[in-house]
Amino acid sequence: MRFTWVALLAAASVLAACGGLGETADEGSDENGKVTISWLVDNSEQTLKPAEALGKAFTASNPNITVKIETRPQGGDGDNVVKTRLATGEMTDVFMYNSGSLFQALSPEKNLVPLTDQAWVNQLEDAFKPTVSANEQLYGAPFGGSIGGGVLYNRKVYEQLGLEVPKTWTEFMANNAKLKAEGVAPVIQTYQETWTSQLLVLANHHNVAAADPGWAEKYTANQAKFSQDPALEGFQRLEAVHKAGFENKDYRSAKFDEGLRELATGKGAHYPMLTVAVGNIATANPQEIGDIGFFAQPGDDAAKNGLTLWLPAGVYIPKTTEGAKLDAAKKFAAFVASKEGCDVQTKAFTPSGPYMTKGCTLPDDVPQAIKDLQPYVDAGSVTPALEFVSPVKGPALEQITVEVGSGLRSAKDGARLYDQDVKKQAQQLGLEGW
Repeated sequence: MRFTWVALLAAASVLAACGGLGETADEGSDENGKVTISWLVDNSEQTLKPAEALGKAFTASNPNITVKIETRPQGGDGDNVVKTRLATGEMTDVFMYNSGSLFQALSPEKNLVPLTDQAWVNQLEDAFKPTVSANEQLYGAPFGGSIGGGVLYNRKVYEQLGLEVPKTWTEFMANNAKLKAEGVAPVIQTYQETWTSQLLVLANHHNVAAADPGWAEKYTANQAKFSQDPALEGFQRLEAVHKAGFENKDYRSAKFDEGLRELATGKGAHYPMLTVAVGNIATANPQEIGDIGFFAQPGDDAAKNGLTLWLPAGVYIPKTTEGAKLDAAKKFAAFVASKEGCDVQTKAFTPSGPYMTKGCTLPDDVPQAIKDLQPYVDAGSVTPALEFVSPVKGPALEQITVEVGSGLRSAKDGARLYDQDVKKQAQQLGLEGW
């Protein structure tokens, strides 16, 4: 999923430098042997702040390389920027993009430089490697931490109303009814930024896998569909929240930052979201960050309650990067994937979850919502999000979920439309059965 992943920010640049390339001018370097590499990242706060910090830290020990940051939008618009620039040979020297299914859609063997032989690859967590690999070649360094997908909630509101964290959907909806009766918006939605509409569908994947452990493999082989049980349930959850009138009144026009503010101030109690948003709350509402907790999206069976987990984005090098620029880009990727790189990111922006480089640790003072991920991990009640176990993902999901969540399309019709959407991508990937 592209969550990366929010609000449009102005393009920023960071000067960093890196030595070790010698003093002789080479392709991509100036007459003094200095090199400038460009790095394309999305323009969300949770991406841009760590990117700027990495550039500055890289400067300190590598004085011959300048890293110039460029930004792009999130969601479908950002995807189009990445794909267009790769197709036209105008991609930056390094770029940040999703791992998993969206990475596979970039045709990595054709467009990207393999990094399999780099020493730092051995320090990556095994769970991450397949998400940036194709045909036994690895192409990306992890950027950011892993991310929990589920429901951010206001712990203070829960305490005031005597509510307990739900483990089933029935319990969740009962809590929503009590919240509505007290004048609190039960479920915050922010459809002005369409990517935020997808969570009740995508964060439900643990429940789908719990009901049918082989569902992802069947889905990849076109033997299972979203318009059929158990996957249809995610669209039905979205529909049920709307039919019950549980959204905030301005759900159609509200933006991501507004949704977070409503959650932090207790005007709303639940926000289906990724834990990457915790950093935004810590920045914008530092006094309220302790009031925010997290729980996995509830399913039908409390005994199978568990978490859908997103793995980090990747930092990639396009094949158009050559000569001294390529050497510099590889050095930078190694820095991003190092323990030092993890520590730099942690200081710059509140981490969303565990890092995927061995030896990287989270500080003890991470917000409660991040700590709430740990019990699921400790219990082994974690399932990777669908995009990390199947290459099949259509580009129109965020538009479809807005329609279903707004009552403009039924859950069944939305799921059928999404089945048609993913078919196009599966055929482009040449998958069997499509």
